[in-house]
Amino acid sequence: MPVKKQAIGVIGLGIIGSRVAANLRRAGYDVWVWSRSPKSEPNFLSSAAEVAETADLLLVFVSDGPALIEVMRSMAPALAARHLIVNHSTIAPEEARQASEIAAASSAGFLDAPFTGSRDAAAAGQLVYYVSGTSEWIERARPVLSASAKSIIEIGSEIGQASLVKIATNLIAAATVEALAEAVALVDANGISSGKFLEAFAEHGTRSGIADMKLPGMITGDFEPRFALKHMFKDIQLALQAGQAADIDLPAAAATAGALMAGIQRGWADLDFSAVAQHYAFPGREPLVTNALASAAGDPGPKPKRFSLFGGTREP
Repeated sequence: MPVKKQAIGVIGLGIIGSRVAANLRRAGYDVWVWSRSPKSEPNFLSSAAEVAETADLLLVFVSDGPALIEVMRSMAPALAARHLIVNHSTIAPEEARQASEIAAASSAGFLDAPFTGSRDAAAAGQLVYYVSGTSEWIERARPVLSASAKSIIEIGSEIGQASLVKIATNLIAAATVEALAEAVALVDANGISSGKFLEAFAEHGTRSGIADMKLPGMITGDFEPRFALKHMFKDIQLALQAGQAADIDLPAAAATAGALMAGIQRGWADLDFSAVAQHYAFPGREPLVTNALASAAGDPGPKPKRFSLFGGTREP
């Protein structure tokens, strides 16, 4: 008779958490779940504390640091030395340490394990986890994380180190997407087809994975959320806070935060963060259907009015 795999708790069933739970079920784990918004998921329990009573290893996918601390406090009466909590939310290093202290008060283990990878990567089990914590806890979590990961990168033993690395990488992603939006707006304003820009950019040294993922949708106006703009704004705020704490000026982060905040004010909070392209006139004007940057787009047609970043319009 096959040995039944351990019970795993998943707390937070958003874009990523729900897909990780599905991967764990496919891997044969007994998965128990809870989220603030009720979901039609198997084994949906009434609270995070009830999940902790049912499973020893708990994966947490919540929106921000305050939500994580709230979940940790609600679970605290149910936590014991048998538990290991793995935080996957992008939060401030200090918030990760605070959550770890709540776990330690009940003799439970804690790992700081944010991830990189969007909705599609999560569905395919291709997330990359950045992990910090003791090697013993990392090895305990490794088989479970592997069910939804293509790579697990150990950052260090200190809680909060993985969170800082994730904040830094998200700063690069956000600033890159903003730069792409500005670049396409610049060539479009001068009568150059976005398709031609893609063809040229495909052979440029700055082409990157984030560009391959985001730029085609930015041109066609596809902003279905893979990673919501409001969450990226939160992460850039964390980067600015970390820079302030380290007495480091982060001008690119500050400018990108302004573009993201302007997007939130225009009602784009729940769209993909690449929706910063909508600050300009080009999104949706070209019927680009492609899996590669080198494909050309069609005739852009008549130019509409152009929008400045912080409001107002100008004629082309």
